[in-house]
Amino acid sequence: MQEYDNKAALIAAIQKTYQLFDREFDEVPEEKKDIRIEEVDKTPQEMLAYQLGWLNLILGWENDELNGKKVITPSPDYKWNQLGLLYQYFYAEYSGYSLKELRSLFKKSVEAWCDWIGQLSDEELFTPNVRKWTVTKSNWPMWKWVHINSVAPFKSFRTKIKKWKKNANLSPVSHIL
Repeated sequence: MQEYDNKAALIAAIQKTYQLFDREFDEVPEEKKDIRIEEVDKTPQEMLAYQLGWLNLILGWENDELNGKKVITPSPDYKWNQLGLLYQYFYAEYSGYSLKELRSLFKKSVEAWCDWIGQLSDEELFTPNVRKWTVTKSNWPMWKWVHINSVAPFKSFRTKIKKWKKNANLSPVSHIL
């Protein structure tokens, strides 16, 4: 897993991978955002909903803990062995949005995510067990949670959206008269 010397490097990686991933949607027509193809496990809408879901879920964990609430991960309604159902919830939550709206929400969520990280101390970000919601058998510091829910999927989903565009027949059909 990629490591970071400081929070500025982490924020820069998030912003860079977000921008690269988001630009891939420039060529996705609104009317095809829900098209599923065999070669890719998610539609463009689902890719964005997944990202929005995780970014907002983790910000919710952080806010709940800071407000003295008990944090149940991944959520009170889903256990870790039910992530597929959680993803279906994310997809449904964002299903009524246009591609333009999804991208706008995604941009705002990434900005909020980076603002949050910018406000964290180095101890909060790089020391394990500072937040209860980060305590697992793996004993990860918060930066790893941040990385695996932003930089890592922004990169892997960028590959997926590229593959989707390549195989979704985005070019107009030509008719021979």
